[in-house]
Amino acid sequence: MKILHLTLKKKWFDMILSGEKKEEYRKFKPYWLKRLMNEYNVWKDFDIIRFTNGYGADKPSIDVEFLDVCIGVGKPEWGAPGVAVFVLTFGEIIETRNIKEL
Repeated sequence: MKILHLTLKKKWFDMILSGEKKEEYRKFKPYWLKRLMNEYNVWKDFDIIRFTNGYGADKPSIDVEFLDVCIGVGKPEWGAPGVAVFVLTFGEIIETRNIKEL
């Protein structure tokens, strides 16, 4: 199973956990190009995205179904900066870990 690991700020993590946010954005830079595409300039095929909030062994995490990646502008209310970015689209939550009830 191929997992794309991404760390998020609490605001975006909570929006994904609630089901409100269904896209994540990454700046259009060589670092992300290398992580998201292979040497033949084809998108890598991930099975899930593992979002984490914070660092350490007991950090909260959410595994979601990976659906698609493309280049686009995204939704400002979901954190898109208003310029071209990598848009990672995801589906249902598969699993959560270390989520504390409020």
